[in-house]
Amino acid sequence: MRAMDHTTYLALREGARVLEADGSGDKVLRLRDGKMLKLFRRKRLLSSALLFPYAERFARNARTLHEQQIPSPDVIDTFRIPSIQRDAVYYSPLPGDTLRQLLDDHTRAQTLRAELGRFVAHLHELGVYFRSLHLGNVVLTPDNQLGLIDIADLQHQRRALRDGQRERNFHHMLRYPQDRQWLLGEDAGATFLEGYRQELERGQSRPRPRLLNNLKQLLG
Repeated sequence: MRAMDHTTYLALREGARVLEADGSGDKVLRLRDGKMLKLFRRKRLLSSALLFPYAERFARNARTLHEQQIPSPDVIDTFRIPSIQRDAVYYSPLPGDTLRQLLDDHTRAQTLRAELGRFVAHLHELGVYFRSLHLGNVVLTPDNQLGLIDIADLQHQRRALRDGQRERNFHHMLRYPQDRQWLLGEDAGATFLEGYRQELERGQSRPRPRLLNNLKQLLG
């Protein structure tokens, strides 16, 4: 991670559009050239972010996803910006629309639900556990692949996820009302779960009847 002085930071953010901010300041900037700058602050004096900054986690996770051929942002560099007490990741955004932006596209809804089910099963089989897995962080790219954004809190393990991890990940997906409605509407849950089951079979995963039964109950 390289240091960035305040003058360089101001020049980089000049004319930028603030996409996300909170009471502590800017969080995500779209720069003049279309690239992105995501800013991270340390919330506690003693934090794991001191040893492994979130900007570095974001960059590492992007590399991991690319190795697994999962579409994700292309990281250009990471920076420490002492003047604003932030770390930053500078990247090219993943092109496409988030599934949350496509909620009103009723003509493709069932197809997208099935595809999302297959995608989530594929992630789980690869050992990817993404706590921020929701429709706002899943992107449909121009070539009709699903990919992930906002990946700082993603974790990857060598083996496929355990059933308990998979169930927790499904609960994460249902945190937001608009996502719940899209995933749990009439026949929606069954379509999503069928896509998940099909991917498990295609990947020759071991049978998971208890997991599928629990997910069926969760998705109604």
